[in-house]
Amino acid sequence: MRQRYLVLALLAVLACRKKEQPAPVAEAPDTTMIVGGAFKTPESVLYDAQLDAYLVSNINGTPATKDDNGFISRVGTDGHVIEANWIDGASDSVMLNAPKGMAIRGDTLFVADIDVVRLFNRATGAPVGAWRVPGATFLNDVSVGPDGTVYVTDTGLKPDFTSSGTDAIWRFDARGRATKVAGGRSLGGPNGVTADSAGLVVVTFVSGEVYRLNAAGRRTNLPKPAKGQLDGVVLLPGGALLVSSWADSSVSRLNPADTAWTKVVTGVQSPADIGYDTRRGRLLIPVFQADRIEIRPLR
Repeated sequence: MRQRYLVLALLAVLACRKKEQPAPVAEAPDTTMIVGGAFKTPESVLYDAQLDAYLVSNINGTPATKDDNGFISRVGTDGHVIEANWIDGASDSVMLNAPKGMAIRGDTLFVADIDVVRLFNRATGAPVGAWRVPGATFLNDVSVGPDGTVYVTDTGLKPDFTSSGTDAIWRFDARGRATKVAGGRSLGGPNGVTADSAGLVVVTFVSGEVYRLNAAGRRTNLPKPAKGQLDGVVLLPGGALLVSSWADSSVSRLNPADTAWTKVVTGVQSPADIGYDTRRGRLLIPVFQADRIEIRPLR
């Protein structure tokens, strides 16, 4: 009988302890993170899936000035700035004037910088080369195709933002020699570019257009967004497109079967070259005129 009471007492104690344990807390849903304090004229945000981090290019001045004070920051996916000046034009070993669009191929980070595409080691940030583009005035965005070809846009602007007439999309061969895919003012000031198996998708800052270019430079127009001054473009898994617009401070989406764009983000002043976190489904927005980036869940 005594043993029975002891067992009952032990069960009662265990039951009380179980009741005292706090209920499990559900994991908070992904929310918008605003990160600032480290950036100076941030132009582009790129997700590095291998390192699981965000890279931010900082012009640190005006977009067409060769002042060698641009820098690239590394930011954790939790919004923590890992290294504000990871690649720094202020360093004696680095030349970096006004870094804009970025892309990655293998162990190399490609960065558009006025009239040259600069190459850095993806892991260490050490400079590994520079590919010049003859006659370029405003290199803007970089993309790598499925076959490894590197492309860059020239928006065709002078330092005072009037037209220079050098509007073009360029591709590079294995030795870093540039060949023009398409050129001329009819391109409308090409800004953001993304490459897929069908060719290129280009968005324009001057004319506010979105179009495709095939390997021969032949153009096919896509639906035009409601407002212009288009900057960045992202191709999502499944074929949808995202574009950022300075004219109405928005990011809009076009699904493959759609004939009109739908806004997914509004009220973000000067959204520049947007990126996408493929692991978490996040939209990455550099806020050019506010020296911050926004990390948003894409719903």
